This record gives sequence, structure tokens and C-alpha cells, in this order.
Amino acid sequence: MTKIAIVTGASRGLGRNTALSIARGGSDVIITYQSRADEAQAVVAEIAAMGRTAVAFQLDMGSINGFAAFADQLRTALRATWQRDSFDHLVNNAGHGDFALIEETTEAQFDRLVDVHFKGVYFLTQALLPLIADGGRIVNLSTGLTRLTYPGYAAYAAVKAAVETLSRYMAKELGSRGIAVNTVAPGAIETDFGGGVVRDNPDINQSFAAMTALGRVGLPDDIGPMIASLLSENNRWVNAQRIEVSGGQGI
Repeated sequence: MTKIAIVTGASRGLGRNTALSIARGGSDVIITYQSRADEAQAVVAEIAAMGRTAVAFQLDMGSINGFAAFADQLRTALRATWQRDSFDHLVNNAGHGDFALIEETTEAQFDRLVDVHFKGVYFLTQALLPLIADGGRIVNLSTGLTRLTYPGYAAYAAVKAAVETLSRYMAKELGSRGIAVNTVAPGAIETDFGGGVVRDNPDINQSFAAMTALGRVGLPDDIGPMIASLLSENNRWVNAQRIEVSGGQGI
């Protein structure tokens, strides 16, 4: 049976690359997007061109009140498109960058980071647990900044550290269903994340490149295929792990 994966925040950047990598591996894909339906449909078209099936849904990861309705949408789509009542893999990728020094961080910035990156991951996973097939996989996205520090990233890194702890608890509690849960922690990547801070700011780009053993920052193609491989049967015994994919950042 063809596997079905959900990738949140997959209309662009790392999420898009992950969705395409999963499709190349032979799975069908359900993607979510925040606001750019046109970009999401372009990803759906790329996946369809590979001979795989894909659909896209709008989802605000910072608004848990909409998660029940999303689960209902998903249940309907699974039955109509795949004649199934479950999906196999969940990649909690969606997020945003909001960076400030501790003394300058506002409560609104902090709350939005918590709502999207932690609370959203917690309660979306909770809402989708009845639809995840036994023996499935969950991958939660973190950051290399939970291991090393860089000024201005304190709140962002702190909520990602919470996700890393959450992943271990998910692995423990869902183990009886055969569901493996892991965290992938990318290093600095050239995308439009955080307003393109790594991609478009030469000083920051070079700063992270200088602290990376392979001498550059990452690209989406360095991360998406690794996430896809983690969902494969080749990695079925990898569970409750934090896997950093950073080219050797900060060693």
C-alpha cells in the first residue's frame, strides 16, 4: 500500500523540499500552507508530475481552534482520494522566524513563537493521532540552535528545545502503537525563513559558514532528502532521537 505523508508548511522552503523528496521516494503527500495557495498548488503540481498524488489544505499552526476542522477535512480527503481512514507519516515542519535579543523580545513575539512552534505541534499531533496508522512515523523539526547559541535566537531556540523534549515523550507514549517519533534539527539554511536572514544577509551567512565544518550554510536539498529517508523502512529502528543535520555546525 502506498504511504501517505503530511508535511505542514510545505508551500516553500524546507517544507517544499521535504514534500518533494518524500514524493520522489514513492509516497503520496498532503501539504499545508499558511496563506500562499498558489505556491501550495505549484507544489501539488510538481508532485503530480512525478506520478504521485498530492492535495493541499490551508492551516494556521498558531490557531489550535481550527485543528478539529482540519482533521475532519483530512478524514474526508483520505476517504475520497485514497479510500483510506488513516495516513502514515506526519512531518511537523511549519513555522516562522522571529528573532530579537532577550532584552528586546516582546510578549507578542514570544507568544506567537510558542503558539506556532510548540503549542501548535502538540495539539495538531493530538488532533491527528486517531488518523495516524499504527506503525507510522512522526518527525518534528527543531534547530541546531538548541545546542549552540547565537545572539537574538533565544526565544526561538527555547521553544524548539521544548519540541525536542516533546518528541521523546511522544515516542514513549506512542511506542505501543509502533509509531516512531524523532526530531530533526537543521543548522543554518538558505531559505526565505525569517525573512531570508541566512540567505540574504552576507554577514550572518558567513558567520554560520565559518562555524560549520563543511564551510558553508545548508541548502534545502541538504535537509529534505534526509527527512524523507528517516520515514523509510531503512530507518524503522530509529526512534526518540535528535538528529542534527548541519554540516558539522559548531563542533
